[in-house]
Amino acid sequence: MKQHTTNYTDTLIEIAEDCPVSQAQIPPEKKTKTLANLQYEKLIKQPYQYSSDDLIFECYAIKNDLSESEKQSEREKFFSKGQPCLRCSPLAKKYGFGFHHNSEGKVALIPVESEEYQILLNDRSVAKTKAMRSKKKMIEKMNDSFQFNEYYSFEKISF
Repeated sequence: MKQHTTNYTDTLIEIAEDCPVSQAQIPPEKKTKTLANLQYEKLIKQPYQYSSDDLIFECYAIKNDLSESEKQSEREKFFSKGQPCLRCSPLAKKYGFGFHHNSEGKVALIPVESEEYQILLNDRSVAKTKAMRSKKKMIEKMNDSFQFNEYYSFEKISF
């Protein structure tokens, strides 16, 4: 069975273009831990200890209350289909944290306002990719409401 991966090496996942904060914020605590809470706790306590795959699966295992004996077979099933990578994490989309993947593929959480984030942004040896936007850009929304007619001019679509 083919195994997919979410791992990067020597890469900074920057905060999303539409991230609502300019300084990193700790995700608020709720009755049950959110994905953001789980990822934050693991990476703050142990930077560069987890690969992206390890982090994403460990959070999945916690949320789904998997036992140690179930983890290996469940991990194989989990990565037999593509999974969202850390570009989709609420930490990078909403809470102002970037993710740095080192040369070994291990991940650390980097606050957007930190000197380390700026150093990584300016380091040409580190690849950069932005976190996914939370919302479509306005131009995309406008384009969705128009279509080409047979003469290649635009017509407004009514919904």
